[in-house]
Amino acid sequence: MNKSTFEEEISKTGKLIYTSVGNSMMPIIRENCDILIIEKVSGRLKKYDIPLYKRASGQYVLHRILKIRKDSYVTCGDNRWKKEYDITDDNIIGVLTGIVRNGKKISVSDIKYKIYVHLWCDLFPIRAVILRIKYYITRRLK
Repeated sequence: MNKSTFEEEISKTGKLIYTSVGNSMMPIIRENCDILIIEKVSGRLKKYDIPLYKRASGQYVLHRILKIRKDSYVTCGDNRWKKEYDITDDNIIGVLTGIVRNGKKISVSDIKYKIYVHLWCDLFPIRAVILRIKYYITRRLK
């Protein structure tokens, strides 16, 4: 069986369907549970989009855009507080267009999804403090 890279799959079919690994996008994306639909990008992405991109290290990342700069994006996972800077269009492989949870598709254009996004992202400073406190408490308990 031949394995193709994410880039090859999107180039061939225009779409990538897979289950994520990692918890950085909790609670909207549940690790090894939800099915993600990633599609080919056409043009510049928008604030709150979730691109799949590849870091210089070769690691694939699926994080939300919090800010658009002239030549790059600022991203952060929904379950993270540290922002990542200088993600360029060249790094981006595709963009999340939907999530399949328990057999039901959640579109990124769904009103409930958009409400979640605005609450979760517009309150980033509060979320960041809560996540830091949670991180330090769980770290001390180990």
